[in-house]
Amino acid sequence: MTTAPPWDMRPESWHAALHRLQREGVPHALATQVTSAGSTPREPGARMAITADAVYDTLGGGTFEYQVIEAAQKRLAGIEGRAVAGMTLEAFSLGGRSGQCCGGFVNVLLEVFPGSTTTLAIFGAGHVGRELVRLAAPLPWRVLWHDSRDGVFPDWAELQPRLTCRHAADSRAAVATLPVNSHALVLTHDHAEDRELIDALLARGDTASLGLIGSRSKWASFRSRLTDAGHDEATLATVRCPIGTASGGTGGDKTPYAIAIAAIAELLPLVESPERGDQRGLKPDELRAALKSER
Repeated sequence: MTTAPPWDMRPESWHAALHRLQREGVPHALATQVTSAGSTPREPGARMAITADAVYDTLGGGTFEYQVIEAAQKRLAGIEGRAVAGMTLEAFSLGGRSGQCCGGFVNVLLEVFPGSTTTLAIFGAGHVGRELVRLAAPLPWRVLWHDSRDGVFPDWAELQPRLTCRHAADSRAAVATLPVNSHALVLTHDHAEDRELIDALLARGDTASLGLIGSRSKWASFRSRLTDAGHDEATLATVRCPIGTASGGTGGDKTPYAIAIAAIAELLPLVESPERGDQRGLKPDELRAALKSER
């Protein structure tokens, strides 16, 4: 009786998978056979893409390949469950470490791409939704863009990195697919759909932040109905409405672009940014103190 491996062997080629995984912001590793000596299953230049639960393409199979996958997934698990970008060179003696009869020797380069640590879920592909997606593109966020209507996503969305467009006719089903700790912005074309989405998102209880477009009077109406639906005051207080300073009150620029800028600016301090490892010198507060003492 054979035991199935703890991952899926996908038919997608490594280069197609690599393009898609990088575009979607999914943590993954690229394994490249760089040198070989003696009898080996594949030749230098063979590659496979690896995620936490899937494998694309092959380095030849057998125990050697399993060891490559295991090494890659260990690095994808990283520190406290978060992958850390970097490269390592793994050496495999097929007759020794891998126990295969080939008896050759292989060096494999493992490149880890940590993907996006932040997921932004946008519900609504209207004017503000489009500007939000454009503004989020340079940021290292994974963006999941939902809309219940057919044919509303623009052609340029296909070229955006880390962006996935999802036609979602069922609001609650769409909410159920979100990763834990997503930042969600609700701005559909329909108030009833907005309310159903907020209800579903609050019921999940695991969003990192939750924003709703609209006026204060819209939120007052929503609060009343959501209270009747069983949400308490502490839960309702987690919803930001209106999103961004430009979208509420009586003043300010209320064009879609301005609202989107304000909404993104509001999100930035809420998003957890992993500490960069390439920073050098004094921390900002230490630098300010040092400059002040020189005066």
